[in-house]
Amino acid sequence: MKINVATIQFEPAQFRKDENVARLLELASQSARDGAQLIVMPEMATTGYCWQDRAEVAPYVETADGETSQAFAAIAREYHCYLVFGMPERDPVTDIYYNSAILVGPQGVIGVHRKTHPYISEPKWAANGDAGHQVFATEIGNIALLICMDIHFIETARLAALGGAQIICHISNWLAERTPAPYWLTRGWENGCALIESNRWGWERGVQFSGGSCIVDQNGCILASCDSGDGVIRAELTLPTDNPSLRKRRPELYQRLMTNTFMWNPQDFFGLYGGDPLPTAKDSRIAVAQFHPTNNIAENLLVIRHWAEQAKSRGAELLILPERALTGGEGKHNALRLNDAPIESLLKLAIELDIALLTGFAEREGQQYYNSALLVSSAGLGAHYRQIHLSGGDQQWASPGNKWVTCDLPCGRVGILLGEDLLVPEAARILALEGCDIIACPAQLNTPIPLTHAGTAISHAWPIPRGADPYHWLLPRVRAGENNVWLAFANWAPAAGVSFGLSGVFGPDTFAFPRIEIKVPGTDGLAVLDMTTGSPETAYPNHVVRRKDLVLMRQPHYYTPLVMPANQ
Repeated sequence: MKINVATIQFEPAQFRKDENVARLLELASQSARDGAQLIVMPEMATTGYCWQDRAEVAPYVETADGETSQAFAAIAREYHCYLVFGMPERDPVTDIYYNSAILVGPQGVIGVHRKTHPYISEPKWAANGDAGHQVFATEIGNIALLICMDIHFIETARLAALGGAQIICHISNWLAERTPAPYWLTRGWENGCALIESNRWGWERGVQFSGGSCIVDQNGCILASCDSGDGVIRAELTLPTDNPSLRKRRPELYQRLMTNTFMWNPQDFFGLYGGDPLPTAKDSRIAVAQFHPTNNIAENLLVIRHWAEQAKSRGAELLILPERALTGGEGKHNALRLNDAPIESLLKLAIELDIALLTGFAEREGQQYYNSALLVSSAGLGAHYRQIHLSGGDQQWASPGNKWVTCDLPCGRVGILLGEDLLVPEAARILALEGCDIIACPAQLNTPIPLTHAGTAISHAWPIPRGADPYHWLLPRVRAGENNVWLAFANWAPAAGVSFGLSGVFGPDTFAFPRIEIKVPGTDGLAVLDMTTGSPETAYPNHVVRRKDLVLMRQPHYYTPLVMPANQ
């Protein structure tokens, strides 16, 4: 099914609700006359965003079915369309205030989403949303609503997709970043949902908002966008009838998503009973190597030695090598058993150089084959991981693994993923919940292709970048930030249809500029980065990789659908 959609970018004026609503009604009516079947407006579009306290916003709140909703519903009835807008909502029973998104249609109010993850402003006056993450069925498709900070969390959009959403309407007051923001694009793409983004722009109480409203299809392609200024963006969306992005999920392995590890001081949590303490916090140096393995194991071992020597000479404690770096790229060809000579050679190399090495290889055990990774160091074989989420090609020869793997090294707790695992958001999240400081990912990925940004006219303050960026949307960077981990990504050298390259180490703070990261932008190469897990002297973690600020804000009481079998 194809539908015409529009998103409105708007700069609301604080303390001037009537003027804001009048302008929004004007823009929405014109969009409806032009044929838009779904029209989306920004977060808190009726009132502005930066309220100091409950008393200040009190004159502007109203119930979800109040006067403003009725005015928008009149447009929906006249033009037989659907509208989404943001406003401060008052619950008529409890008198509690919420930052809410309202969906209206020809029949009136269809659905309300109360923002579940308040940003810095809302806790001054609004409660966390209490209605979860619903999907609303309409004649133009299944619609989910998210508000601004909600989309930072992999679980919110995933719940929408599992609930059958075809469209995610994300309304926001996004700031401090060039837009369309990588988080917006990631959530739509990884969940197979179209995404309509309505963001505000301009200044309010010294805060610069980012604009960048856009319409994105289920493949992550931007169909239309607007950088700054008031305006209406339109596009035709083809709604997906099937959602292949959900097929790779392994919900029987996701129970860890239901826990809230970082509710307590992680130094206490992981040290409880003395059984699983985190490695002592320290500064370290880690590296990733990018190259194109051949189908000759002896040649691959020589290349691995070269990069291991280079990494050691630059002071790295850990080197991550690409997927199947040891055995080459043709599936189970050259598959090795754990006691085969090339594995022994890899171990000897780690001992000789006194460096930890993580490499991918095709593994054979009896009559079964696995896409695997092995971590070796001077202490011996440290970890052995079999890929849990297989690509379509690898499903033709490999069996899936069934165990998440972490390993404690002096540089920190390391969790292991392989290529395709990175495309499934639950995978990195589970390793973060296991307390990993580093997620190490040998890969051979060619999707999602990194997206460029032409630069923005929004006058962000330094050090927030405004210029063009060839790697604006880069999945490993998103996975690092949303999970507050150092993500070490070792991809194959770039080749059409094989790999996009861009191996690197990406920092754990999604809000930090300039970004703490290093990439290999060319073909073969080594990227080395100084990292830290904080200071060992403090009773509480003093670095985001140990505090995991974003992970702490998760709301697992909503997440039961994430661990339910696919047929239920």
